[in-house]
Amino acid sequence: MSSDVVNETAILEEVRAAVAGVEDPEMQPITVGELGMLVEVSVDGPTAVVDIMPTFTGCPATAYIGADVEQAAVAVEGIDRAVVRWRRDLSWGPERITEAGRIKLAETGIAPPGSGQTQQNSLLGIGGVRCPYCGSRNTRADSPFGSAPCRSTHSCRDCKTPFDAIKPI
Repeated sequence: MSSDVVNETAILEEVRAAVAGVEDPEMQPITVGELGMLVEVSVDGPTAVVDIMPTFTGCPATAYIGADVEQAAVAVEGIDRAVVRWRRDLSWGPERITEAGRIKLAETGIAPPGSGQTQQNSLLGIGGVRCPYCGSRNTRADSPFGSAPCRSTHSCRDCKTPFDAIKPI
């Protein structure tokens, strides 16, 4: 294997790590890598091409995320230009969130997908979304609108703490 191929492979891995570490501005400190938004990264000489998918149609943060991904890629030595392509032909799903991402979501007070969002019957007040603070399912849905378009607002009847949950898709 030539030193050029080894160097290009090393640069590709550096670019992949750099862009995967970009934080979602609406869910800091969760990164686009942890959210499973990163589709593909390639390097052709001094140009990096990053394919990424939004987690939510109409997400207002895509412009910021795209700019941050581009900035992270060109910060890698040997990369002078980055092309960020939004893959709207692919569907993001909550199964793409890594275990580390789910843990970080819960630690920041956001119930990750799979916390009971689809089983909740808010009219009967049973089977609520699992509270990210105390783990109780004795919760209620307060509003379908949370602090970001992809979230809803809930509160826990046991620990009396309000929290956001990622909306089911």
